[in-house]
Amino acid sequence: MKAGVTKIGAAVAIAEDQSVPAKETLKREFLDSLFYMQGKFPALATRRDYYMALAYMVRDQLLHRWVSTAEAYTRQQSRTVAYLSAEFLMGPHLGNNLVNLGIYGQVEQAIAELGLDLGELLQQEEEPGLGNGGLGRLAACFLDSMATLEIPAMGYGIRYEFGIFEQEIVDGSQVEKTDKWLRFGTPWDIARPEWAVEVRLGGRTESYSDEQGRFRSRWLPAQTVIGIPYDTPILGYHTNTANTLRLWRAEAPESFDFAVFNRGDYYGAVDRKIVSENITKVLYPNDEAVKGKELRLEQQYFFVSCSLQDMLRIMRGQKIPLERFSEKFAVQLNDTHPAVAVAELMRLLVDENGMEWNQAWTVTRKTFAYTNHTLLPEALERWPLGLFGKLLPRHLEIIFEINARFLDEARICFLGDDARIARLSLIDESGDRYVRMANLACVGSHAINGGTSTNCAGSSASPGTAHSRPPGAKSSTTTSASLPRWCREKPAS
Repeated sequence: MKAGVTKIGAAVAIAEDQSVPAKETLKREFLDSLFYMQGKFPALATRRDYYMALAYMVRDQLLHRWVSTAEAYTRQQSRTVAYLSAEFLMGPHLGNNLVNLGIYGQVEQAIAELGLDLGELLQQEEEPGLGNGGLGRLAACFLDSMATLEIPAMGYGIRYEFGIFEQEIVDGSQVEKTDKWLRFGTPWDIARPEWAVEVRLGGRTESYSDEQGRFRSRWLPAQTVIGIPYDTPILGYHTNTANTLRLWRAEAPESFDFAVFNRGDYYGAVDRKIVSENITKVLYPNDEAVKGKELRLEQQYFFVSCSLQDMLRIMRGQKIPLERFSEKFAVQLNDTHPAVAVAELMRLLVDENGMEWNQAWTVTRKTFAYTNHTLLPEALERWPLGLFGKLLPRHLEIIFEINARFLDEARICFLGDDARIARLSLIDESGDRYVRMANLACVGSHAINGGTSTNCAGSSASPGTAHSRPPGAKSSTTTSASLPRWCREKPAS
């Protein structure tokens, strides 16, 4: 994780009897939750009703810590780790929160005295499958660990409507079924529509001169999508600090066209809603077809733009000048999925806020760090130039400018070595032209690290990336584990 982010106690004032509730108090709060949140009494309640009641009761325990943590971070203008990841494989929330609150045993006994089995209720949770392996689990472990260490942090990602998939074995073969993790709703996240942002896609750019006669480029998008944030509290183990996982859902600015509906075009009336919501519909859409590639790039840019705009909103609220962006946020890129953030932050600083290029580039480089997960050339993400320019025309211009300036410096270091310069370039010029996202992440970051099996400083598998590390960039390995979830000790009876 990035240097310069210090841990800070949330200074959450919670009474002793509130932090460790008595058994009778837990039973009363559980039944109250069943009544007020589910609108049920025991004779009508299902196992899922009981699960939801327990989950809301536990969330109420979290809210005191969560709100107090946010208040402390805001008051102290704490420097914050912003962890950008396309995946967050958090696992079931209820059991983990019971362990972290230190009330697993008390709740288990209270539930048993009401004639219920805690294990059965835990099985009712629809686990959010918002990842498919190590990438998402690493992100989840970092969030757990930073909350436990009381490091101010926020996770930013996508609130996929459907998770990775549910697996069934039919006649000896795997069958993939839709993971409808939201079909019954979820008690763990809270929508924040008041913090929605606009994300633009497609269109074209035009050049103009500003009031000082400086060359500028204006983006004229073809489509606008709204990003709605949903916040989930991530509590540390036996601490009062609760950080935030903020996931974005896409929706159309106008989800229903009444005039089109009245003309009898019932499908056309909701077309914009369908197109916009597809962006956050599923994790990793099939990208064999061009449409699939477009959707993946839209997903990546969508959550990156939402997240960076959210950081700027936080800075405005705390009256922190843009020049201090890297002092407020340490942004970690989890693999290449959020790498377009380098170009997006430059666009926001230069185009939207009028910052000079060199100053904006200094701020950008100080802000980002990059975690590399693979060095296999076939696995390093890259986008066809035509597709990238179609969806993000202004960002392609910015990447061209970053690349031109970077290669000018590289030619001084490697005079006459054209093969190396070609490997270093952010644009793959061999055959069809591509944008190399790993190279962009490396050039735009001040620190680079990788997994224990990845030596991103010198592997021959990716010579371009290896030598594009910025001067002074640090390289390290990354491992993480969330031990309380797996190593819970049975409470003493």
